[in-house]
Amino acid sequence: MAPAPIGPYSQAVQCGNILFVSGQIALDPANGQLITTSISAQTTRIMQNIEAILQAAGLDFSNIVKTTIFLSAMSHFDEVNRVYSSYFKDNFPARETVAVAGLPKGVDVEISVTAEVS
Repeated sequence: MAPAPIGPYSQAVQCGNILFVSGQIALDPANGQLITTSISAQTTRIMQNIEAILQAAGLDFSNIVKTTIFLSAMSHFDEVNRVYSSYFKDNFPARETVAVAGLPKGVDVEISVTAEVS
């Protein structure tokens, strides 16, 4: 289960054979609370939220073709990358990682993905 959207948008939208997953932040779906501990804990929760959305569509991480990672500071890059990479076995998706001035709810990490529906 993934947390409900925090605004007027869908968790994911399928267009043909492409699934666009909205940016996920470290919200715990069990209680709606934001994970604010380590960057690793935040990234793990985000990846679990993405996994739940993918599973609801009958997909998994191997279907992801593109990711975008937004960081509050590039100093988080190594820690986020360490967690992120543990979710992929091979055929890594295309990706960009950018530092931004602000993210929803003041979080440090947000990740969106695009997946191919086979």
